[in-house]
Amino acid sequence: MNAYLSDIFLQQDRKVRKAKNYLEGLYRMSKKRPPLRVPVTQGLKDIYAMDMHLPYEAACEGRFTVIAFSRLATALSVVRTALENKNTQIVNAIEVLDAAILTLIEVRRRGDSSDIWEITEAERPSVLDGIEVAEQCIGVLDVALLEQTAEAIYKHMKRGK
Repeated sequence: MNAYLSDIFLQQDRKVRKAKNYLEGLYRMSKKRPPLRVPVTQGLKDIYAMDMHLPYEAACEGRFTVIAFSRLATALSVVRTALENKNTQIVNAIEVLDAAILTLIEVRRRGDSSDIWEITEAERPSVLDGIEVAEQCIGVLDVALLEQTAEAIYKHMKRGK
């Protein structure tokens, strides 16, 4: 019986050592490798483009709603904040996006007070420039950065309410 138990303990000890060595190897590998960068795919670019262009078109056609406004403002804000977090070197991108966001803040102020959600003719070039810059810049970002940025903005908005 003692031989049988000692055999079982020896097998268990081997399994524990093997698992420990495996975990130590994973730990060493994770220390050496840089974090994985997943580039933005065409599908994700298309989703962001729809979240920006469709609300803009609705605004031009007089069908702008608070929901459409929110989608447009969120998409521009996520790209802008992600560019800032990445310390991007894209010339004037953040400035153009800031101008579009400031325009949308004015649209929001008017919409909240009058319940009429519209982007005026004078405001449209600023917003359209922001959409175009956001589409150009999204390719230099990665999926994880966009997700983390969106989550941070959502948490910030949730705290503000």
